[in-house]
Amino acid sequence: MTTKTMIDTQLIADQNAELKNALDSEYAALGEKLARAGQNIDAITEQATHFAIALPSWGLGTGGTRFARFPEAGEPRNVYEKVSDCAVVNQLGQATPAVSLHIPWDTPSDPAELRQFADERGLHFDAMNSNSFQNQKDQALSYKYGSLSHSDRAVRDQAVEHNIEVIELGRKLGSNALTVWVGDGSNFPGQQHFSRAFSRYLDSASAIYNALPDDWSMQLEHKIFEPAFYSTVIQDWGSSYLAATHIGERCKCLVDLGHHAPNVNIEMIVSRLAQFGKLGGFHFNDSKYGDDDLDSGSINPYQLFLVFNELVDIKLNQPSFAPFYMLDQSHNVTDPIESLIYSAAEVQRAYVKALLIDRNALEGYQDGNDALMAQGTLKAAYNLDVEPILQMARLRSNGAINPINAYRASGYREQCGKDRPASKNSSGSGIV
Repeated sequence: MTTKTMIDTQLIADQNAELKNALDSEYAALGEKLARAGQNIDAITEQATHFAIALPSWGLGTGGTRFARFPEAGEPRNVYEKVSDCAVVNQLGQATPAVSLHIPWDTPSDPAELRQFADERGLHFDAMNSNSFQNQKDQALSYKYGSLSHSDRAVRDQAVEHNIEVIELGRKLGSNALTVWVGDGSNFPGQQHFSRAFSRYLDSASAIYNALPDDWSMQLEHKIFEPAFYSTVIQDWGSSYLAATHIGERCKCLVDLGHHAPNVNIEMIVSRLAQFGKLGGFHFNDSKYGDDDLDSGSINPYQLFLVFNELVDIKLNQPSFAPFYMLDQSHNVTDPIESLIYSAAEVQRAYVKALLIDRNALEGYQDGNDALMAQGTLKAAYNLDVEPILQMARLRSNGAINPINAYRASGYREQCGKDRPASKNSSGSGIV
């Protein structure tokens, strides 16, 4: 089946033709440098072409804060327009072939039709995300005081049933995983009995797990705070690990880079969870103060690199290791499509740099307790400019050497502004 393209392929080809000579020269120079270190640039580029990270359907609209939201012209008004925008990101960047839906925000009237719509645009559906952290229209019971851990069984049952409905929808869309994040917790000391709340969560999550198809996995997402500020039921990787271990083998832990206290050693959490078979996936973003959901690599690219140092090492020792990768960010002052293109490339950049680490040397320095040379080995890979590899990977995959420039030259956003007049319901496109 011919993939429906969103951006004029001739425009991309023309732009690539103008940039290719310079790219060839820079690629050859980098190749010579890597060869002196025993690295084959074409082999690394081939691995880069296979790197894939999912797009969040809710990330295609402009997000907001508690104070205000400033919508972008031409924001997607429904799930089909979100998928169309995802197709633009993937066509230009060639690293985002999957879409992760959030239900009920993205519930389609006809799942088969939506699946075909995505397939025609070269996309498939990644892990499904349930939503029991906010009340929905016509919802019988409120989640104000929690959902899966609520003191009222009827509320818990309602949340469990919602998750099961998300699983059933995901089956029709071709997904094979469910991500569960809840904002359950407390805002005041004494408001909630910690142990009883955790036990209720385990019982509810186990009921959801028991409804999983045999080929599905379940991802538990932890978060240190917000919307609960004193305590959160699944507050950290330890609570997540305890829950996932209790619930079942196919229940894993999902790590969102913004869901930890500042300066937490996330790369060590990655190692610990993987060591015991419980690392299921990631939500990539960046932060300065809290769960800022900023573009990946925009604040702390070295931390992103250190995370991928662990992931590449894990994959070398566990060939079957295949976590879910997804971007999860909110765009307040940028065009969401541009930010997603940028973020996907930054995550891919961290992955490529991690592939270039001299692991034999690193292991020797670690075993020899040579701290200076060990960290220097990491820095040697991190300091490499791998942009020619990323550009060549996109070129060889029929993407754009410079995807942001190609996107702006296409006039896609301006056309969306004409085709998608703002409506009262369009605010649901972003995280508000």
